[in-house]
Amino acid sequence: MKPTTHIRVEDLNVHYGREHSLQDVNIELPDRQIIAIIGPSGCGKTTFLKCLNRMIDLIDGARVTGKVFVNGENILDPKVEVTHLRKKMGLLSQTPRPLPMSIYDNVAYGPRIHGLKDRRKLDEIVEFRLRQASLWDEVKDRLHSPASKISIGQQQRLCLARGLAVEPDIILADEPTSALDPMSSRRIEESFNELKKDYTTIIVTHILRQAKRLADYVVFFYCGRLIEHGPAKQMFDDPREQMTREYMKGIIS
Repeated sequence: MKPTTHIRVEDLNVHYGREHSLQDVNIELPDRQIIAIIGPSGCGKTTFLKCLNRMIDLIDGARVTGKVFVNGENILDPKVEVTHLRKKMGLLSQTPRPLPMSIYDNVAYGPRIHGLKDRRKLDEIVEFRLRQASLWDEVKDRLHSPASKISIGQQQRLCLARGLAVEPDIILADEPTSALDPMSSRRIEESFNELKKDYTTIIVTHILRQAKRLADYVVFFYCGRLIEHGPAKQMFDDPREQMTREYMKGIIS
């Protein structure tokens, strides 16, 4: 059984040079729900997401203080093995980035890197993960074709399958449907809804309609500050903070 995922953030601050991008963020995120991170452009949503898998380390000039606990471990501790951490955090980026290899090899890549060589087991993993990503029926007859030859929407679902193949605990998604057509977006959303029984999914979105369709829990950032968070129904129907109410109504952006 997969260990219970628990994320707790304490006094998280991020600076890019003189810019204070995230300011004193404190939050606990629920397990096995779809968590939507909302707010206007430049408010810190993606920065927050990058702190959860230490991708923030790759940004020149970024300075991070505070603590982020996942399953009781402070992942911002310099002693944490970052490769192991990122294995637990499947990342789906805004633009699909399939590896320059076949559809099959994209999904099998992670298990192979971690030592799996048994072809029958790899076949099972590839089919299972492609089914989870709602892609199997569309590509099962061309698994050994280049991943670059399938549509952008299919590439995004392939990247989801590739991330799932390394058995993460948490799925991170940074505006994963912003480059997709409506049908592909719907299929990604359907996959997230199916996956939440086994995974905590944290999705950055600038589309309030998408957050309303998907989210069980909502986190609202504005100008680098965590303004409010809570169950989706409460956040959309009766937010506590005036700034949240104004954002939901489109008064501020």
